[in-house]
Amino acid sequence: MAEVPSSVFSKDSEILVKQSWELLKKDTTTNAVIFFTNIFEIAPAAKDFFPFVKNSTVPYEQNAKLKQHATLVFKMTGDAAVQLGEKGALEALGPGLKKLATKHVTAGVVDAHFEVVKAALLKTIKERLPELWSTELNQAWADAYDALAGAIKIEMHTQILKAETTGEVETLITNPETTGEVETLITKPETA
Repeated sequence: MAEVPSSVFSKDSEILVKQSWELLKKDTTTNAVIFFTNIFEIAPAAKDFFPFVKNSTVPYEQNAKLKQHATLVFKMTGDAAVQLGEKGALEALGPGLKKLATKHVTAGVVDAHFEVVKAALLKTIKERLPELWSTELNQAWADAYDALAGAIKIEMHTQILKAETTGEVETLITNPETTGEVETLITKPETA
């Protein structure tokens, strides 16, 4: 399903991810804010997903809500990535996978958004660990991220399909403020 085949996430990749994560997590909050800054530089419309950033004039590094959210996301990504070799993506993300997928679906996140986040993550690691940066480190983190994002996307698609087949879909909308793509909103069916 969304597991990382051992041939893709090798022992060498696992070691590279673990070593680099040990260094990155020493300054998690700073790295997390840089990570989100990179997301917003790559895709400025991504700010629309975060009300605490959307209309804010507060610099990112001073925005308490952004710092909190960015730290949570960055830490979850790194902590899950270092567990991939032992546990696989589904277990590394743990029991919160369904909730995480639901949040992404209801926010209007689509598959293409994950590529933006991946690019921002790799850029952040390259910027923050230039002495360790290599093609191998890039590939190790790309593979780890792809496995984690793949598990989330599979769960998102499963929830959307279930909602469509059970009548829990309120409507399909186009969100021009984010991607302009058709997005699905999931709601509970009305009960009489």
